[in-house]
Amino acid sequence: MTTPSAVRDDDGERKPADTSPEPADGTRADADPAADAPAGRDRTVRGAALLATVIALPVTLLVAVLAFTKLAPDTPAAAPSPSASTARTQSSAPVEMPAPALADRPATVCRALLSQLPQTIRDLTQRPVTAGPEQNAAYGDPALTVACGGAEATVPATDEVWMVNRVCWHPVEGTDATVLTTVDRETPVTVSIPRSYPQPLQWAAPISSAIVASVPSGGAVPAGCKG
Repeated sequence: MTTPSAVRDDDGERKPADTSPEPADGTRADADPAADAPAGRDRTVRGAALLATVIALPVTLLVAVLAFTKLAPDTPAAAPSPSASTARTQSSAPVEMPAPALADRPATVCRALLSQLPQTIRDLTQRPVTAGPEQNAAYGDPALTVACGGAEATVPATDEVWMVNRVCWHPVEGTDATVLTTVDRETPVTVSIPRSYPQPLQWAAPISSAIVASVPSGGAVPAGCKG
């Protein structure tokens, strides 16, 4: 009986011979390659599988969310709040205003003023007038009106006057409106501001700017308007 002998490897070192029994058919099966695989390679394979899982999870969630969004019923848009729109609802009908005859000089001044007036005053849009479009203008509903070339204002010594954008106004408080008349201009200009529009001086500011640009100064300026 022959005993297995040691064999030498490529480096000349002795190592025990394979003592496993020979298969009956004489064919020896190859060793399991996984058994000889380095441990580092196994960790690399597991790390790659974990990374693939981490990447695939958010992609799967995204696809699910998109599918749900597509299948979900449309949500009706929210109605705009009342404060979203600042435009007033107003009539476009002509505003009834008188148009007294004017001398040549006041008529020329008033035409210059009307050409300088803005198309809107704050959120009030300009409206047509029934008479004298060369000397009258109206805005909004209820109408804020501008009349050029009327009667001069009489200012009692005890009354107050207001200086707005370099124009001196005399106010008269009425039941329905505050009426402002210039007292420092060659040709008088009267503005009627409905009581529903608070702080009348703010509404007179853009009109004052147009008056400065087109109506020359003149007349006796009250002490309250002298700087």
